[in-house]
Amino acid sequence: MQLLALETSTTLGSCALWRDGQCIERFCPAGQSHSETLLPLIRALLAEAGVALTQLDAIAFGAGPGAFTGLRVACGVAQGLAVGASLPVVPVGTLDTLAWASGAVCCLAMLDARMGEVYSGLFVREMSGVRALGDLCLCVPQKMAWPQEKCVAVGNALSAYPLLAEEAVTHGIRIQPELMPHAADVAALAALKLAAGEVCDPALAVPLYVRDKVARTIVERLSEGGKA
Repeated sequence: MQLLALETSTTLGSCALWRDGQCIERFCPAGQSHSETLLPLIRALLAEAGVALTQLDAIAFGAGPGAFTGLRVACGVAQGLAVGASLPVVPVGTLDTLAWASGAVCCLAMLDARMGEVYSGLFVREMSGVRALGDLCLCVPQKMAWPQEKCVAVGNALSAYPLLAEEAVTHGIRIQPELMPHAADVAALAALKLAAGEVCDPALAVPLYVRDKVARTIVERLSEGGKA
């Protein structure tokens, strides 16, 4: 099995080539937009490995939630490459990726959603990948619902909002704030999905935003006493 994985849901962009359990990963240069760096990075990775797009079995991408622009970049590039090479696409949730990367049996994955909010989801690890225990959430740190299950909390929301890290420790939850979604982990989950036939037509692939708007409206900001 050979597949290409893309992950640009955060400032740390990457792509990875999965070949029968072996993975080569490369990261986008810091300080440059993913839209500028992702395609050249992909071309260099495939050239380094001596693999053509048409030799792949699928193209996977980090579907979200995450930075809206980054999600659109990964989805758009995956769609374009997949259509050109007549390949299926494998969308992989960003929080799923974090949960898988943690290696924990039970994981509370949390990403900074900006605007004072957090994306979160509780997952359990299984032979077929990870499974969400309930819906993904978008909330302010003060309203985080802490699980009763023994788990590990991971993701950059823990460093963006110190209150989360403090409360996690108070609840007896071990934290890994440094863990970020990587294309190599997207590839590992995508390989399991591909083996199970969980793929989609490139035209049907869409980002998972969770939040239905990018920025607060002027009315919301004014109602909070802020400036428009």
